[in-house]
Amino acid sequence: MIQQENPTGPDLSLLFARHTADMHTDTPPESIHMMDASELDTPDVHFFVLRHAGKPIAMGAFKIFDGSHAEIKSMHVLSEHRGQGHSRVMLAHLVAAAQAAGVTRLSLETGSQDAFRPARVLYEKAGFTECPPFGDYVLDPMSIFMTRALA
Repeated sequence: MIQQENPTGPDLSLLFARHTADMHTDTPPESIHMMDASELDTPDVHFFVLRHAGKPIAMGAFKIFDGSHAEIKSMHVLSEHRGQGHSRVMLAHLVAAAQAAGVTRLSLETGSQDAFRPARVLYEKAGFTECPPFGDYVLDPMSIFMTRALA
């Protein structure tokens, strides 16, 4: 079950540690755009956790720029729970929650490296297409920007 939670929850440290480690594996620090738990703990961020048997196994969030545009942040599924459709379920939840919040455009930044290929395929299957940098982003060979209009 996916529920909105506070990103600073005491049992979420493994998710954040693994997410941080994955981001630093083959991405230079200047090209990492993740937000830590305290940065996600703001009113403009909607943060969600997927739990299995009470334990957090996946997280995802979106940050609202203005009333109509938001960015997906911190999508992560623990490696031992990948390949079971949890990313697809989390992404669908984020899209629906963003729509319910009045968002009409949902965008994201992801890596261009091979390690991010499954994420890019997931986003493409969900209707996201490549776009120019948005918000405060600038062109970066390590980044791919994607967006989707929400009905």
